[in-house]
Amino acid sequence: MFEQPVFFASHHARTGGSQLFSEFVATFGLVSVIWGCARFRSAVVPFAVAAYITAAYWFTASTSFANPAVTLARAASDTFAGIRPVDVPAFIIAQLIGAFAATLLFKWLLPGLPEEAGDVVVPHIVFEEQGKVSVIK
Repeated sequence: MFEQPVFFASHHARTGGSQLFSEFVATFGLVSVIWGCARFRSAVVPFAVAAYITAAYWFTASTSFANPAVTLARAASDTFAGIRPVDVPAFIIAQLIGAFAATLLFKWLLPGLPEEAGDVVVPHIVFEEQGKVSVIK
């Protein structure tokens, strides 16, 4: 499409503490949005995630990768939003730390959240008929 190869390693340098902190903030915010919406209004999670990523693109120095899969994909294309493959491991570490920190915060804020986490990840329907419980995943 635009006369570019499908896969081409990015040359866009993304290094330094400000970039890594920015990626921590982006991921922390994304996971917080997911946990918060999933707990109170799970139907709006896709819209909230889209709105957050759009906003975070503008308010983070890293343009909000916020996801290891996105980081790897952006390393495979040499665009303004790309990342050099050599910078990928540090970004993924910052993302994992951000996700872990947000999960710890929400575990503290909403103590019942770990019991509900399975419903967030794999929604299922529970039927009760004649004393038998059936679960559909």
